[in-house]
Amino acid sequence: MKFIHTADWQLGKPYGRFEPEVRGALTEARFDAIDEIGKAATLHGANHVFVAGDVFDTEGPEDRTIVQAISRMERHPCRWWLLPGNHDFARNGGLWDRLRQRAGGTITVFSEPQAQEIEPGVWLLPAPLTHRHNLDDPTDLFDGMATPGARLRLGVAHGSIRDFGTQGETKNQIAPDRARRSNLDYLALGDWHGTLKVDGRTWYSGTPETDRFQRDEPGHILLVDVGKGREPTVTPIRTGRFQWIRRSWTVNDQAAFDAECDQLLGMIDPPATLFELSLAGITSLTDRVAMLGRLENDISHRVRYLDVRANDLVGRPSEDDLAQLAVEGMLGVAAAKLSARIEAGGPEALVAKRALERLFVEYSREEKA
Repeated sequence: MKFIHTADWQLGKPYGRFEPEVRGALTEARFDAIDEIGKAATLHGANHVFVAGDVFDTEGPEDRTIVQAISRMERHPCRWWLLPGNHDFARNGGLWDRLRQRAGGTITVFSEPQAQEIEPGVWLLPAPLTHRHNLDDPTDLFDGMATPGARLRLGVAHGSIRDFGTQGETKNQIAPDRARRSNLDYLALGDWHGTLKVDGRTWYSGTPETDRFQRDEPGHILLVDVGKGREPTVTPIRTGRFQWIRRSWTVNDQAAFDAECDQLLGMIDPPATLFELSLAGITSLTDRVAMLGRLENDISHRVRYLDVRANDLVGRPSEDDLAQLAVEGMLGVAAAKLSARIEAGGPEALVAKRALERLFVEYSREEKA
């Protein structure tokens, strides 16, 4: 059989660090991802979607968040199997009871660790979380779950895979060989936000819509083709709309910086890109001001979001820079003193660097005016 493995939707995530316009776009993209999942299930003939925890970002989302989630899922003919995770753990009278009151027959919530036969001979073994942090392996119960006449045993859980040698208290820890221990044909995991293969029968799907700057592979779901006695075929499918890109550039002049910018713009879809940039290098004040000016007046208007960290991009005044200031008499004296403090280093060097740059910027503005 074929099914879709997904997890970590975290619907209702607040994105508090962003401006309202960006926040709204990111929030809506997470709901749109549900439609992308449903379309992929239909396209590839997958009748079931397993959501391995953290469907919602909190255990108390707004009614609109719940209704949006249900309405998006019910647009599509597949069955949806939802597992409470550490963000939306199961408790009496909580989120999942609210969802059941509104949901139709195509949506099932696994609030209890009870195996369910979802097709003849196909059993789904869930490990829902009932607290945010569980000290025991939530999948230990798989060994005792009866699955009479099973031709396939499929597990779904939410937690961390770690080596047994880990020191200290662990939470929601899942044995890395759980699929072998519990005779599972596939174990669908959630919690890690990037697509990750643990072994041939154990995978993290990652989040279907990227939600942070990171190095792994978010923004995917997994199409799983599984059969008795063989290793599943697992195919990642991209569903994410937004790219969260983190880059570190070392540049020493404006030409090198412009080349990096042009190369980046040629590789991305700017309106769908959140960009975090760290700059380093030693350049003239003129070039440093021009680089930051392009970021502020050009790149930031192209991409969805831009975060620039330029403390390590050192702007040292060239002879031409100082010559521009020297013509003003006292400005030249101030620039020379600040430049000397920068060269001397120490705790005042950073303040002097910023002061000199500000002096140069303000002088340049006056000249243009």
